[in-house]
Amino acid sequence: MTEMSIYENNVFFDLNQNLTGGNMVKLFKGLVLAAVVVSFTVFGSIAKAADPIRIPVLNWTSQIVMANIMAQIFEEQGYTAELVPAESASRYEAVRIGDLHVAHETWESTMALPFYEAMDKGDKIDEFWFEGDGYSPRGKEIVAAIEKYKTDMKAAVGKDVKYQAIGRELDNKFNTADVVDGEGVKKKYLDYHYKGFPSIASLTKLTAMQNNVKVMEANVYNLALGKAAIDATSMNKYKAIVVLDKNAYFQGEKVTGKVVLGRYDENTKPTSFQGPGKIDPATGQAKIEMTAGAVGEQNIKGKFNFLEDGKNVPLEFEGTYVVVPRPNQATISADKMNVVYRGVDNPISVSFAGISADKVSASAPGMRSAGKPGQYMLSPQSGSEVIVNVTGKLPDNTTVSDRKVFRIKGLPAPTGKIRNEVAAKGPKSNLEVCTISAEMEDFDFPVTVNVTQFNLKVPGSPTIVVSGNKMDAKAKAAIAKASRGDVVVISEIKARFVGIDLPVKRVSTCTYEVQ
Repeated sequence: MTEMSIYENNVFFDLNQNLTGGNMVKLFKGLVLAAVVVSFTVFGSIAKAADPIRIPVLNWTSQIVMANIMAQIFEEQGYTAELVPAESASRYEAVRIGDLHVAHETWESTMALPFYEAMDKGDKIDEFWFEGDGYSPRGKEIVAAIEKYKTDMKAAVGKDVKYQAIGRELDNKFNTADVVDGEGVKKKYLDYHYKGFPSIASLTKLTAMQNNVKVMEANVYNLALGKAAIDATSMNKYKAIVVLDKNAYFQGEKVTGKVVLGRYDENTKPTSFQGPGKIDPATGQAKIEMTAGAVGEQNIKGKFNFLEDGKNVPLEFEGTYVVVPRPNQATISADKMNVVYRGVDNPISVSFAGISADKVSASAPGMRSAGKPGQYMLSPQSGSEVIVNVTGKLPDNTTVSDRKVFRIKGLPAPTGKIRNEVAAKGPKSNLEVCTISAEMEDFDFPVTVNVTQFNLKVPGSPTIVVSGNKMDAKAKAAIAKASRGDVVVISEIKARFVGIDLPVKRVSTCTYEVQ
């Protein structure tokens, strides 16, 4: 390895590069690009190469300057950038849903709440990474990328004996095999770690994976340069790391985890520990147990003391975790529109932020499961409204509930058509063989309508009532008397729904101009 580079946030940095003059500018631009790529890769949706990357412009100078700098950087990378006027508080939700792609210059003192509210929602990751009970193409790409990283790293270090520990660490830290949860249920890797979690929790896990990549590459460097060993080193080379059982907690929930050494040696145990927890004599690890406090980012600080060569060696540590509010509102939405229709199955999706779909249940008159967690079909009964009640079970076995009222509407009126047109034109011979139909235009549900009767009016002739959906002998005789330019009117169309026992609203009139 004569020349190596560290891959950090989609930007390569050459270790031998001189950071002076123009190179310093390049590094700055690289850091900006890296930060932005990470933000909208995890927090929102990244724009396609052919689409502009939308950058918000707010009302203070430094933010405007940085927006223009980022636009220039992206355009130099081959993208199209668009500067979009925006409001400070609403930009985080806009990034989450994909209306914007960047949210830079955040002041925690004023913008912490809308930022964490947006990050508390994890539906975008669920939408991008999962499809039904399996992975989406993007989810498969994520797992494949992790496996490729392991394969490439192993190929890079080869079969040299001194790198065997590297291979073991790779298999351990980047294991994408199925995981058995606390209830004994086997789940796919991404399902177990990311499905149904708030965005902030997923971001923290992905950041931890980035840190693991840096540690692995540092270990390879150290071995290659003969400056370190993975299995044995001085205490001064160790680093204390806070490892929480989770990285985001509901308010009032117990925060649990441990503080360990970056290169843990079970034979090396501290003489004392100062911090939010106590030492486990069996492992030498500090077990953390405390109560999560105020919503937002919280710090964990402390110190290990070790005895090395008869001297006390202090080792301080510091970490962070994020506290999010307990969910008190469910997300209940009609998949196809904001109302539900009587006579058809209305797809309903139900979820609770921070709670997996299998821990959420919903009920309403006429509602049944669609076969998958969080998916239901609602067939409204009588009345003008229906109430959907939702209950979710939190990790501590407490429950939260919510409800939403949907308006019930009847099926809309069909549109009358002749020859599949509202206003058709053609010779009399075509009109004689035309079919009169009724269609549910701009209606997303698969509803079929059969015409049973209609009135035919030819200028100069009396109105003829026709049974069925085609011209009878009397209708054809009247059509034969029509002249060029006459407009034949089809009205009073009667119809019935196929498979739905509901009356059909008045069908609209259609016409045919004789040419």
